[in-house]
Amino acid sequence: MKMSVVSKKLWSVHKQLVLLLTPLLFLPLLFTLPEKEGKCLYVVVLMAMFWCTEALPLAVTAMLPVCLFPTLGILPSKKVCPQYFLETNFLFLSGLVMASSIEEWGLHRRIALKVLSIVGVKPAWLILGMMMTSSFLSMWLSNTATTAMMLPIANAILESLFGDLETLKQKCKCTEDPEGEIINGQSTLKLHSLPSVPSEKQILSIDGTDGTEQSDTRTAEEIRSESQYQLKVWKGFLICIPYAASIGGTATLTGTAPNLIMIGQLKSYFPDCDLINFGSWFAFAFPLMLLFLFLGWIWIAFLYGGLNTRLCFKRNDRRARAEARAKAVIDEDYRKLGPINFAEGAISFFFILFAVLLFTRDPKFVTGWSVFFKKGYVSDAVTGVIIVSILFFFPSQKPSLSWWFDPQGSNTPYVPLLSWKKAQDSVPWNIILLLGGGFAMAKGCEESGLASWIGGHLQPLAEVPPAAAVMLITAFLACFTEFASNTATIIIFLPVIAELAIHTSVNPLYFMIPATVGCSYAFMLPVSTPPNSIAFASGHLMVKDMVKTGIVMNILGVLSVSLAMNTWGVAMFNLNTYPEWAQSINKSAVVTDVHFSSVQSLNATL
Repeated sequence: MKMSVVSKKLWSVHKQLVLLLTPLLFLPLLFTLPEKEGKCLYVVVLMAMFWCTEALPLAVTAMLPVCLFPTLGILPSKKVCPQYFLETNFLFLSGLVMASSIEEWGLHRRIALKVLSIVGVKPAWLILGMMMTSSFLSMWLSNTATTAMMLPIANAILESLFGDLETLKQKCKCTEDPEGEIINGQSTLKLHSLPSVPSEKQILSIDGTDGTEQSDTRTAEEIRSESQYQLKVWKGFLICIPYAASIGGTATLTGTAPNLIMIGQLKSYFPDCDLINFGSWFAFAFPLMLLFLFLGWIWIAFLYGGLNTRLCFKRNDRRARAEARAKAVIDEDYRKLGPINFAEGAISFFFILFAVLLFTRDPKFVTGWSVFFKKGYVSDAVTGVIIVSILFFFPSQKPSLSWWFDPQGSNTPYVPLLSWKKAQDSVPWNIILLLGGGFAMAKGCEESGLASWIGGHLQPLAEVPPAAAVMLITAFLACFTEFASNTATIIIFLPVIAELAIHTSVNPLYFMIPATVGCSYAFMLPVSTPPNSIAFASGHLMVKDMVKTGIVMNILGVLSVSLAMNTWGVAMFNLNTYPEWAQSINKSAVVTDVHFSSVQSLNATL
């Protein structure tokens, strides 16, 4: 049998092979390490392998601690199971429910079109508008939903600017005939509307405007050159949206799963640390998001032809007329939305109230409203659940007192702003389980002593200056998450990073925050994140485009995080000192290390 046939057969069953061989390959861990630490490391390695290879669905792998920790004697079931629905999960759930109500009434679409109509239609400004809108929406919606909503809008605007994509590709290949000759082997890639908004192009199209002109006196070379420029701009549009969605998700605790995993593990490892909440995280991460977004816009606009003199000067030429058509597309579609109705206004009010209450509960720099309740009783999760609960009974139509006195009035049941069915369909329950699996793994590492054991073996890294360590940690995780889920990545590495900080007597937040943010900076590959995959599936981007753009984005991200941590991060979280809330953990770690050393010495003596 040929090797190619064998390799194809092996690949067809590679997930099953991973499931069977991984437990056998790492079996020696159970016998070569201290008993409890070895068992816990065995489970962690199994989960890491299954997460990275996706041999099992991510959510199923996340549930393995429920069966493995009790059976291996690492942690009793009554301690494992509660980790799957901590208060952090409720905060995440409330954010998802709020997002589903925004999507239900189309408020996100109104926001997107309004921003685009304000920034203008020159390519660089449109790219900026797309990035600003995508990042803002992904602070509250999922990154995937934001990308799926924004890409069809971008495609419709691009078609009004440049015409049909396939025609544009033919003009790029054309060398003599301005009308475009039939070329053998032309690209079979098609640009499809995404399932979430199937008729977007039809909605946004304008009567017969396809970007072509009645009379074209340009030479073939001029047509080809202009078409190549337009294709570059098209790529810039498609690539900026998933990147901006990933960047925007880092600005709020509920914006992306790694942020919530960090705060959950922070509470588990350092119960006395109350520095990180919704408001303090936003105060740190939002300026970082703006900085990185601006740098990313400069790079993408430069790389894909958006930065030129047209940004500052008006011209009355072919491009100007195409830009006018794109402006008409945006204005027309916004006009079709009509005035804000009662439901949109109500959702806007509750959305703003949701954000304001989370910001002001305990912002640290001023007294928050939580002082009106027993200390430690009210958390961000309580705030979120209160607000989203209202959505399930608040009416979507304007109430009227006259209805009670009108015998002819309709007696149909009123429709609330959000139904449970819609919320149930919209919430990604697998991510809830994934968060819980991360918390369960962290609890097992803590209780078994594995985290302390690993931290003790990382002592040589104490020689690395903390500022350099921040850059190394961010860069490593940004690269690792290119190949693995960002949620799985932070679950695997955050306990190790926390122990590294303890053993090097560095403020744990100084390492844990950049590690968390770095896990969201996956820009180089289509498989890195679902937003990247959606943009790649549109048919115009190639892997080399994402690698070329993404590698510089990763570098800019690492530098931005490093700058943020060493400037306003130090001032906000007092990162230059080793905090009291970590010292008790440090003492217990030292006692554990002394105990292990004593046991080893005793064994050696015997």
